[in-house]
Amino acid sequence: MDFGALDTIADLPPAQDVFCSLGTTIRTAGSQEAFRQVDYDYVLALARAGQRAGATQFLLVSALGADPASRIFYSRVKGEMEAAVRQLPYQGIQIFRPSFLMGDRAEVRLAERLGIPLARALAPLLLGPLRRYRPIHAADVARAMVQIAKDQPRGPNVFEYDGMRAAAHA
Repeated sequence: MDFGALDTIADLPPAQDVFCSLGTTIRTAGSQEAFRQVDYDYVLALARAGQRAGATQFLLVSALGADPASRIFYSRVKGEMEAAVRQLPYQGIQIFRPSFLMGDRAEVRLAERLGIPLARALAPLLLGPLRRYRPIHAADVARAMVQIAKDQPRGPNVFEYDGMRAAAHA
């Protein structure tokens, strides 16, 4: 699919919910500009396309630490993207902010391959407000998204570790 053409597609099939887990890394994208195109432009274009298709709910995987005022480029773009999506007139916008995503990937990321055992070992030590930094399996995020879609909460809602785990195992 040509994600760059999402804004011009007018004949999308009807939809109630739009699930978006689109994202990349700066390394994979090749530049900050290319990263922004994927993680901001394409996500926003998909959200707009979903509205044209009649969707009333947008479910989005973002990232823990997303903040439009962040000094960290990655977190700032994620925060700007969330803010832009929140401006769209969906009845429900569900934002999922995992910290460290575990699971199989098509590409091998050495830092993640080394970090997964460390993250698993440290997870029980992340208590109280630090629980939000616990790693979560991508399958749990997906299950949480499906459950929340069924629940159809109104307004913008943000789900971090505990919220995603609860929904995934409801």
